[in-house]
Amino acid sequence: MKFVAFERAKQGTGASRRLRITGRTPGIVYGGANEASLIELDHNALWHALKKEAFHASVLQMEIDGKSTEVLLRDVQYHPFKQLVLHIDFQRIDANTKMKKKVPLHYSGEENSPAVKVDQCLINHIATELEISCMPKDLPEFIAVDLSNLTKGHSLHAKDITLPAGVTVVAPGSSNPVLVAVVATKAEAPTPQEAAAAAGDNKKKK
Repeated sequence: MKFVAFERAKQGTGASRRLRITGRTPGIVYGGANEASLIELDHNALWHALKKEAFHASVLQMEIDGKSTEVLLRDVQYHPFKQLVLHIDFQRIDANTKMKKKVPLHYSGEENSPAVKVDQCLINHIATELEISCMPKDLPEFIAVDLSNLTKGHSLHAKDITLPAGVTVVAPGSSNPVLVAVVATKAEAPTPQEAAAAAGDNKKKK
């Protein structure tokens, strides 16, 4: 995915505020062998790009003065209540060096799982994204996760899913984080024996 940026000469709170008034968004690009560079982007074009999942989870082609650089989106600062991007950060990447990036999880098939169809359980998506490590060329825009085999009383962990070639999970604090949990919607119906015993108890009380 490509986007256009422009070199930015001035920095500071006042300069950034004036830049936003003109419909531009201040930003920075860092990493690689070069020094960090101040940039600016057209706000409307950036706003629409940020609505696309690929802009958040893929290698981007940033063009400045006709030269293209591969970057990753690293941080976006939004205004607390206005539809306004205050600042944006990008990181240059090295095609020969492994990178870390959070990518979205696309769940499917839960409506056909035994947990839902047979036991009428709810499926709780605990994680909506997963941090991975890979070479830039192997970075997926998303990871597809099939939930059609979920059963009651079980959960889905990171090690249970099939990852694209060249991709490994980065999971600080847990080597196998839970992605999806199965939740019962209501108490179990009593068995015939339990129902009969309860009826007998009620008769004794009368």
